Amino acid sequence: MQRHRIQWRPWPLARRIGLLALLLTLGLGLGLGPGLDPARPALAVEDATPAESRQGCAVKPGFIGLDGRRFLEIRRAPAAQQVDDYVRRGNARLLVLAQDRSFDPNLLVVKEDPPFSLVGFREPDGRFTAEMAVGDRAAACFGVTRQQLALRYRDGLRRAITYYRGTHTFSAWMKGTALAALVLGIYILWLRGQGILNERIRQQIAQRQRFVLQRLSRLGLGGFVEPDQVRDGMQRLRQLVHWSLILLISYLLIPLLLGLFPPTQGIAEGLRGQIRDLLLSFLGGVVQAIPNLLSIGVILVITMLVIRASRAWFRAIDNGRIHIPGFYQEWALPTARLVTILLCLAGLAVAFPYIPGSDSKVFQGAGLFIGALAALGSSAVASNIISGLMLIYTRAFREGDRVEINGVVGVVQDRALLVTRLQTPRNELVSIPNASVIGASVVNFSFSRREIRQPVALATTITIGYDVPWRRVHKLMLAAAGSVAGITDEIEPFVLQTSLNDFHISYELTAFVREPGTYRQTLSEVLAALQDQFAAADVEILSPGYHAIRNGNRSTVPRTGDPKG
Repeated sequence: MQRHRIQWRPWPLARRIGLLALLLTLGLGLGLGPGLDPARPALAVEDATPAESRQGCAVKPGFIGLDGRRFLEIRRAPAAQQVDDYVRRGNARLLVLAQDRSFDPNLLVVKEDPPFSLVGFREPDGRFTAEMAVGDRAAACFGVTRQQLALRYRDGLRRAITYYRGTHTFSAWMKGTALAALVLGIYILWLRGQGILNERIRQQIAQRQRFVLQRLSRLGLGGFVEPDQVRDGMQRLRQLVHWSLILLISYLLIPLLLGLFPPTQGIAEGLRGQIRDLLLSFLGGVVQAIPNLLSIGVILVITMLVIRASRAWFRAIDNGRIHIPGFYQEWALPTARLVTILLCLAGLAVAFPYIPGSDSKVFQGAGLFIGALAALGSSAVASNIISGLMLIYTRAFREGDRVEINGVVGVVQDRALLVTRLQTPRNELVSIPNASVIGASVVNFSFSRREIRQPVALATTITIGYDVPWRRVHKLMLAAAGSVAGITDEIEPFVLQTSLNDFHISYELTAFVREPGTYRQTLSEVLAALQDQFAAADVEILSPGYHAIRNGNRSTVPRTGDPKG
């Protein structure tokens, strides 16, 4: 027969860490298990009638027990005694009986001594020593007879003494110590594994190039989800989860360790009760919030679907696939953003009542704070937003247009709700508040070519003396315009005589620019061409300043007459 060799492979680190976490969780579960159920005394009695509804019964019962464990429930003390005092003396007496190893708990009996049923034990000489007295009124608090309640108290005392003696032995202490050492060992191994796992997750996040949150860029929110920002947020979240998990496991470990030793079992019971109450409260809140969370999920899904549909609709308008009379294509994307904001606000308003704790004081305080901030800054912000909307829907300009606003000439880089940003020919980015833009004159050099399919014109004025015939001046100016490459021949340039001054005539040349983006450069080339043309023709370009200071001096025309010189 052929033998098959079985090859054992070591478990991966992730599996070993998972096994340690599972063992630690099971250990914590075993330690917290007794605390998850409400502690019930050994002599608790099922009663159809609430104790507080009976006259003389304590609203908050007391308990007699040992090491934090409850064995006897006291709802009414004998005679005129107070329940708290009776319970305190009962705990002290029960501890004395439990520590007396010579006392046999089986000697506890019930003796009738109307109107009481006495719980006690018989001495060797036949005398009866009573430890508890149970009356009809105390039994009525439980809805049973006094004989039944006395028997249950007797059994509870027997169990309490037996339990105390069974746990306060050398073997029990050694067992608790061994279990505590085992739990601490598992805890230390888990801490080491958790540290290694945390470091690996940190390295993976640091090396990751893209994240799921960057898909928000499809919604136009790409600026909020830069890779470095997402990576930093993920690292902070990793640290928060890591330390929260360590603190949680460490806190759960405390009652588990304390519960292994009899003297500290009372403290363990208190901690378990706190954890139990917190856990039950949290689970109850989660269960109650499930319908509201489902409603929020449905509202969120519907809102996202409507936003996607609206964006697809406006994208089709922007691409020209859908035409609506009176609605321009350039309005599509800004309107899509506005509709997205309105839909988000509407979805938030609808989902807000379903948010857990929305009716709490915290939410009300946060709403008041946000309202105060909005009231303080709403005037300037609202003015700029309304101005931005007016600029969009008045079609004053669009992104990429060459405009002049408040003396600033540049290309529109961004048209936001609050500001308009222009890039100047010197690559300066100028941000102008929309409230200032709406109150200023806006010169759009790109509108003519885009809307009416006509080139934009530039105009410049020169002054020539009366000794030069005006027809010659016209001819020279038109020749200068025709020599510039940036001047289009779609519309012929023309010259106008705008003024007959005292010493010269003003001539205005109007020429049409081929591309609005080259307006500034083309104007410079036209001015240079005018100087070259008039210098070549030996015609002097005059100005009022020359007539004021020349006083018969030589002409300002270059002597060579060379257009390049």
